[in-house]
Amino acid sequence: MRVKPKKSLGQNFLVNSEIIDKIIKCGLLDNNDNVLEVGPGTGNLSKEIILKKPKNFFVIEKDENLCNLLEEKFNGSLSVYNDDILNFKLNKLNYSNLVIFGNLPYNVSTQILINWILHEYNFTKIKKLVLMFQKEVADRILGKINEKNYGRLSIISNWKLKIKKEFDIDASAFFPKPKVTSTLLSMVPKNNYFKITNPQKLEEITSIFFNQRRKMIKKPLNKIFNNSERVIKKLNIDTNLRPQNLRPEIYFELAEILNKSVS
Repeated sequence: MRVKPKKSLGQNFLVNSEIIDKIIKCGLLDNNDNVLEVGPGTGNLSKEIILKKPKNFFVIEKDENLCNLLEEKFNGSLSVYNDDILNFKLNKLNYSNLVIFGNLPYNVSTQILINWILHEYNFTKIKKLVLMFQKEVADRILGKINEKNYGRLSIISNWKLKIKKEFDIDASAFFPKPKVTSTLLSMVPKNNYFKITNPQKLEEITSIFFNQRRKMIKKPLNKIFNNSERVIKKLNIDTNLRPQNLRPEIYFELAEILNKSVS
């Protein structure tokens, strides 16, 4: 069965065998692992994952034609979910030692990652995530305080995850070639992270601050809190700073204070 890539689904199939080998090595797979692959396409990476003999191997693919191809091609070596990853609940896979691989559709990649982090998935079951992003998005995920790429995506991503850049991937590694360079990131859940009772408040706080990233932070603080002076004093915040000058921990604290003030 031949499958033509669908532009509407942002399909760019990874075809470079050297890159595929490097991605597999980043996953550090052993036969105690359970694996989830998001967007397997025609199964070029899937084939190599199967050779590592994981305990269980699941793939999520939105395209029904590709699901049929994968089932035909691998004949029971993997379990196929024909679903949209934006609707799929990771809690369905109630397995420990879960390694997630993903050549994520670039138009929804940040939404997928933020959904996983904020929607209370039990990260203790995840061993590692090995995810591919458009380079520009990966740079924002990796952004550090006081850098231009630092923003809400950096803060939310690094809240629960230790993130490492593995390597960039040229467009020539895909068919059809995308118009952008890709970057592979590996992510390991943190054992200890700041507990936020309602993670949606972190998204709310960072959205308000970084919608006006060039303005001093007194304005968003006044917008969010009725008693902003008390909050400023409690966290010892310099209101002459701009959003990119605040440590991630300050945003975590602000999210928890906001949650308590409205609960």
